[in-house]
Amino acid sequence: MSQTPAAPQITGKMFLFERPELLNKETHGDLGFHKIEKPHSFCAKVRALPLTINEFPFAMRHYPIVFVNKENPMPLAVVGVIDDVNLFVDETGEWETGIYVPSYVRRYPFAMATETGGDRLAIVIDAGSRVLTKGGEIPLFNKGELSKEAEDAVEFCKRCEGERRLTETMMAKLKEFDLIQGQSAQYTRPGDTQGTTFAQYFGVDEKRLADLPADRFEALRQAGLLPYIYAQLLSFSNWRELMNRRARRFNLKEDQLFQPLNVN
Repeated sequence: MSQTPAAPQITGKMFLFERPELLNKETHGDLGFHKIEKPHSFCAKVRALPLTINEFPFAMRHYPIVFVNKENPMPLAVVGVIDDVNLFVDETGEWETGIYVPSYVRRYPFAMATETGGDRLAIVIDAGSRVLTKGGEIPLFNKGELSKEAEDAVEFCKRCEGERRLTETMMAKLKEFDLIQGQSAQYTRPGDTQGTTFAQYFGVDEKRLADLPADRFEALRQAGLLPYIYAQLLSFSNWRELMNRRARRFNLKEDQLFQPLNVN
């Protein structure tokens, strides 16, 4: 006697997801979107968020853009320093108006993941998200099919996944040029003669870029990497403003600038 195959599952953790589950109507048919207070509280206690290269032109205006490491140069937008506090989410749980919000945040509580034991991509939701609740105002499913709102969320996830894969491809190319180095962010207080290091990160080394032979630089250009490299280099100017933002938010004096805070 044949048995109904078990529903596909996912294993492991997903960044910011409390309880990731593959979306299906049997399990989630009664869930819906629910408007909540503090909508960005789920990402209020992080220092960095995943980014795709398509987002560099927007993110570079507000955040330092760094890489996870030299061997796996996937980009991150730095949103906090010294403490696990996202300095762009205020005390009301809202992202600051006028500041670019990374797509990883905008697509939440949806994402895409590979099913366990296979290579097929599937839609994942954070079943632990406060945004999703039984009988929510906007249902995920309507008569057994995805609602218009859920379909829109799925389509956005698909676009994000395409951009993520493009980012992987471009970062693999960038790695071949051996331009990524460990670096330090420093802040010089008024009256100090030397800066104090407050963050260490991986990024394109400007001197290595300048020292590239002409043929290698041309190869970099033809690979389509130059706009993203320059965007990252320009984004490094945001390190100082990030420190200033932290000082303003917590009303820090000069002798407190580099001290970790007791923030819950």
